[in-house]
Amino acid sequence: MTDVLVVGAGPVGLSAAAELLRHRVRCRLIDRLAAPLPYAKAVGIQPRTLEIWDRMGLARAALEAAAELRGQLIYVNGAERARIELALPPEVPYGFAALPQYETERLLDAYVTGLGTTVERGTELLSFTQDQDGVTARLRTAAGAEEEVRVGYLLGCDGAHSTVRKQLGLTFEGGALPEEYMLADVEADWDLPYGYGVRSSHVTAEGATDDLLVCIPLPGSGHRYRMSMLVPPELSAEAADPGGDREPGDGVAHGLEGGRAPELSHIQAVVDRLAPAPATLSRMRWASIFRISHRIVDSYGDGRVFVAGDAAHIHPPTGAQGMNTGIQDACNLAWKLALVVRGEAGPALLATYDAERRPVGEEVVGRTVRHATQGMENDPADPRTIMLREAQLLVAYRGGPLARSTYGPADAPQPGDRAPDCTGLTTPIATYPSRLLDVLRGHTEHVLLLYAADPAQLAAAAAGGGVVREADGGPATEGQWQTVAILAREAPPTGLDVLTVAGFHDAEGEFARLYRPDGPTGFVIRPDGQLGARFPLAATAAALSDYFAALSAPE
Repeated sequence: MTDVLVVGAGPVGLSAAAELLRHRVRCRLIDRLAAPLPYAKAVGIQPRTLEIWDRMGLARAALEAAAELRGQLIYVNGAERARIELALPPEVPYGFAALPQYETERLLDAYVTGLGTTVERGTELLSFTQDQDGVTARLRTAAGAEEEVRVGYLLGCDGAHSTVRKQLGLTFEGGALPEEYMLADVEADWDLPYGYGVRSSHVTAEGATDDLLVCIPLPGSGHRYRMSMLVPPELSAEAADPGGDREPGDGVAHGLEGGRAPELSHIQAVVDRLAPAPATLSRMRWASIFRISHRIVDSYGDGRVFVAGDAAHIHPPTGAQGMNTGIQDACNLAWKLALVVRGEAGPALLATYDAERRPVGEEVVGRTVRHATQGMENDPADPRTIMLREAQLLVAYRGGPLARSTYGPADAPQPGDRAPDCTGLTTPIATYPSRLLDVLRGHTEHVLLLYAADPAQLAAAAAGGGVVREADGGPATEGQWQTVAILAREAPPTGLDVLTVAGFHDAEGEFARLYRPDGPTGFVIRPDGQLGARFPLAATAAALSDYFAALSAPE
């Protein structure tokens, strides 16, 4: 029996399949479309997504295909109002990138294919039922035949109009922005700074925005941009169907529309009015009209069926939060599903997907609506916090069901927080320093990090971690994690010689600066790159046992 059926092969569904396959879970991936759409819908790739792709071994291919996003130029009524620099602290390994959605899907599709699974194109989910032991799904294949399949779990990554969400009976509360927009992929011959997006608006005396142009640079030669702007009256839904119903059949007005399509002249007219520099547009690849809604489900799953990405939350594209949030949904759920499928954790672990990810979705929906209506430049947070938050580096699950204890300084990375990257980790053989991401790359298991200045303490903790006492949830096994020891900067690197596990020297003190260990300290890094546990090194065996027992039966 297939372990998981993933419905929808956009960036979120492909990410879910990739992570499941990496974790040795058998899955099928279906999509009702006969071929991927050639549209640059979602463009921005956040640093946190690049960290996830680094762990998968996909970051290099993404970097080769992407363009750098350096910042945004903001104009109001023809005058430059702000210049936002997308600057992050030096320890963050990746910056902001632009990658058209069709390229993101191409890279992920190739990755999934390399793991032995292909997208079943033209295959549609018709219905499903679930019971205590699995899910029965009815499909229609590309050939028109109906097929009944039995799977362990079902994951709906099938977008804003999700069949999975509707049949699961989840609510999708929210509303739609009243404006209609045009979206186009075009070249502009202006001479604006490379790597900067543009947001230019006209604001009335009463403070209302009645004209808008947003341009995001795309990879490739020439000045190619994904441009969005308000729909002119002649292309509006009211003009096309006076007195008609503007809402689709399911009441969710979100995404690209068929039928009405702008021409290059419509896009050029807005650029003529609002562009900060004269520009002639050319080589339009595609254009469409789209609507924006802001909605979120009441639950990210029920029983053996879950939703992720646009099937769970939709919102304005401000800050490129949507696709990246969906990819992180998929990553969060995949490692938990894998543990449950393999019998290494109890089914109750799957409830933590909703507990951890729905608050994130709620925050993103609220923030992007505020930024879309008020402008990101009016965000009251300090610039550093804004950048880290937009980069999705502040996503944390403190206080959640899997982060039940703290150790050390409260403002240090604690369970639930993102595990920071750091550089300056050396070994006696390599003549160059490594990043922590280099150490974690390719691992699908939890990683146990042990830090101390005394090699004997590291050796003892590593040995103690191999024999973990039984806890309420049953014994944890050493195969559920990989162990890495980090020797403090003040200790001579020759101390690594006594270790029987992978060891690195914190030669520049960067690990200590960013993790702020309270003396000899142990850490567990989850498969999704969040901290799972933090504890005194002497308590390694007990802490591991307690942590994995929590996975078996989280509160």
